[in-house]
Amino acid sequence: MENTELHKTVFKFGYWAALSTAVLTIITFTVAMLTPPLSGPFCEKNCFQYPFTEIASRFPRDYYWMYLAIVLSFLYLLMMLAIHQSTKNEKKLFSLISISFAIMSSFILIIDYFVQVSVIQPSLLAGETDGISILSQFNPHGIFIVFEELGFMLMIISFFALIPVFSKNTKLDKAIKWTALIGFCLSIISFLLISMIHGIQREYRFEVVVISIAWIELIILSFLFVKHFKKASKSFSD
Repeated sequence: MENTELHKTVFKFGYWAALSTAVLTIITFTVAMLTPPLSGPFCEKNCFQYPFTEIASRFPRDYYWMYLAIVLSFLYLLMMLAIHQSTKNEKKLFSLISISFAIMSSFILIIDYFVQVSVIQPSLLAGETDGISILSQFNPHGIFIVFEELGFMLMIISFFALIPVFSKNTKLDKAIKWTALIGFCLSIISFLLISMIHGIQREYRFEVVVISIAWIELIILSFLFVKHFKKASKSFSD
C-alpha cells in the first residue's frame, strides 16, 4: 500500500511539473522573442555599444523574461527529478545521468539570470561600471551569452540521456526518443556550422539557435511527459 501511494504521488507530481513546465516555457519563449537584442549582429537600430554602460533605461523591460526563466529552470529540474523517480530500477543509471546534467543546467542558468537581474542594474545606478561590460547580456560575446550556451547545451544533453529510459516500442516512447535525438543533433550541427562560418566571432548567434532548440524541445517533451505520467498513473491504478 505504501509503495502504491508513493507511485501515485510521483506520477501526480510529475504530471503537474511537466504541464507547468510546458506552459511556462511557451510564455517565457514568447516574452523573450518580443525582447529583441539591442546589440550585436542582429541589432538594426538604436544599438548599444561597448562598454554597455547606457543600458539602465532597459531595466526592467529587457529582463522580464529572465524572471520567468529562473522559475522555469526550477520547474524543468523538478520535472526531470520526477522522471528519474518514476524510472524502473534497471534503467535508473540513465535517468541519473540525465538528472545530473539537468542539475548542472539549472544551476548555471539560474545563476546567469539572477546575476543579470540583481547585479547589473544596481551597479549601473551606483556608477559602479567596472567589469559590467563582460557580464552584461548586451555584450554579444560576454559571460552571460557563454553561460546560456553552456546551460542550454546541458539541458539538451539531459534529454538525450533519457533515450535508453524510453525504450518501449510505443508511439509515446518513440516520440520522446526522436525529439531528444533530433534536438541533440541539431544543436551539435548548428554549433559546428556557426563555428566554421564565424569562428570565435560567433557572438550570440549560437546562443539564439541553441536556446530556440532547447525551449522548443522542452515544450514538446514536457507535453509528452504529461502523457507519460498520465498513462503511467492510469496503468498503475489498473
